[in-house]
Amino acid sequence: MTVPANELPRWRRAARIAAEARELGVSLATPGRSRREVAEEIEGYIRRHGAEPAFPANLSRNEEAAHYTPSPDDEAKLEAGDLLKVDVGAHLDGAVADTAATVEVGGGRRHENLMRAAREGVEAGIAHVRAGVAVNELSLAIEAAIGRRGLKPIRDLTGHTIETYVLHAGKSIPNASGLSGERLDDGEIVAIEPFATNGAGSIENGVFGNIVRFRADPGTEDPWLQSAFARFRTLPFTARWLDGDADKERLRRARRHLQTYPVFVERGRGLVAQAEHTVLVRPNGVEVLTRLD
Repeated sequence: MTVPANELPRWRRAARIAAEARELGVSLATPGRSRREVAEEIEGYIRRHGAEPAFPANLSRNEEAAHYTPSPDDEAKLEAGDLLKVDVGAHLDGAVADTAATVEVGGGRRHENLMRAAREGVEAGIAHVRAGVAVNELSLAIEAAIGRRGLKPIRDLTGHTIETYVLHAGKSIPNASGLSGERLDDGEIVAIEPFATNGAGSIENGVFGNIVRFRADPGTEDPWLQSAFARFRTLPFTARWLDGDADKERLRRARRHLQTYPVFVERGRGLVAQAEHTVLVRPNGVEVLTRLD
């Protein structure tokens, strides 16, 4: 999808809010704070600034690569040394931005090489973005940057194009080479999203990550489902966003309409770092929408 020029301010504004919420999440990742508190602060920031979360704040730690958001009663505390991925999305009327950073809880430098690998991977990928470029050119650059740190990219997690109300659109941006024959088009919105690990370089499904999304419009038979779909469309959401036990029970009974998201866990139980920016493809380069300069 090529974003019309008159719609770009909305995408840029969503990206700015997402980036600010990402940095807030990083700053809140301190020992003794619960992941639920961090997630609610991130999501509250997005709403206070006029957008909506495009998905529940993902706060996956250590060998968890992605897709963990706290449940409504989650009181588990962050611990010094945790490697926390802060993955944030915001949207304005379906204009979606997706961005992530990794932080070592409590400071310290024990995970610095992993975090640098992810950051250098995303910058290497961005450096190759332009209209017409082969996606594999980005993948080669990401893979090489992570490899220079003596680490592996996670091959089965990818970046992705984004369309209105569609977080993962038609094209994937692999973090390892030889996996895509696609090219990028002028005006596309793309999330570049490397994951670096000292483990096996692939993921497996873990426990339910407290995230769901509608597979399709559930129709008008159930007014509550119709109302929920009008609110979330096919974007991911979580029980923390519902009002009261009655709505949570309705959600539980609606599982046939929903896709559930397991936590992605590094297959070799290696540690995982992530970095991500949403970018706009230009004829001769790129506009990094989620970079705060």
